[in-house]
Amino acid sequence: MIQISQDVIDAVSTGFNVPSKPQLLTDVQRICAQDEPDMGELSDVIAHDIGLSSAILKTINSPSFGMNRAISDIQQAVMLLGFNAVSTLVAGILIKQSFKGEAAISFERLWDNASLVADTMVYIGKNIEHKIPPENLYTTGLFHDCGIAAMSMKYPDYRNTLIEANQREDIRLVELEDQRYASNHAIVGYFITSAWAIPRDICQVVLQHHSRDFLDQKQDSYAKMVYSTLKVADNIVNNLKRRHDTTDWVHIKDKCFEHLGIMEHDYLDLLEDIDEQWNAAF
Repeated sequence: MIQISQDVIDAVSTGFNVPSKPQLLTDVQRICAQDEPDMGELSDVIAHDIGLSSAILKTINSPSFGMNRAISDIQQAVMLLGFNAVSTLVAGILIKQSFKGEAAISFERLWDNASLVADTMVYIGKNIEHKIPPENLYTTGLFHDCGIAAMSMKYPDYRNTLIEANQREDIRLVELEDQRYASNHAIVGYFITSAWAIPRDICQVVLQHHSRDFLDQKQDSYAKMVYSTLKVADNIVNNLKRRHDTTDWVHIKDKCFEHLGIMEHDYLDLLEDIDEQWNAAF
């Protein structure tokens, strides 16, 4: 379980170029927080940004979301999904646009992987008994490794750290980061999600997504389900892309299955289904 000390808070607050919450997201959250949100006002704000509105429609019309019918405009999306759902989805889409500048890694590869995890989380959510809002799963998937983007902008040697962590079996990335930088991407990601006023459950999962004992703690069962979905999705993506499990998997898979109400054969079915989807898409 990750604990954040004051030293870590000070280091992250002063040492990282954490992207400011976009004004567009601020406007969306302000409208959605009103006692009686105005659907027309929210739709107009989002529709004014053609790139964002197109990304929202593309996302919710994707096979992962599996809507019963095609959604053709933002007002229709707000009506069907609800204000909070659209607000959460907007945040997830905007995070990919918010890191700009020189970095030690390719942001395109980072966000491509995050998008695959996000899509896989939504698909898993559709196929388990416990229903979790798909926009929350999608946004968790996009945000869970956003701290990697911030660290790659701060540390010129960060790509080497990622490579070394992938090659070693005796140490995990977050542990190697702690040794070298006195912080890690999960903590930095937590500060980003908190600064962007992302729902608290998502912030906690981003912070704890490499904590192997998270499911043993006295946490909200909803957060544990989101965490479990993330870990299952991450392992599926890792298997399909790299043909091996994540370093955390052997330690947490049984508890993840338990919280999601699935068994090993269900997991293998999900992996096979997603593999078929990838083959059809690519």
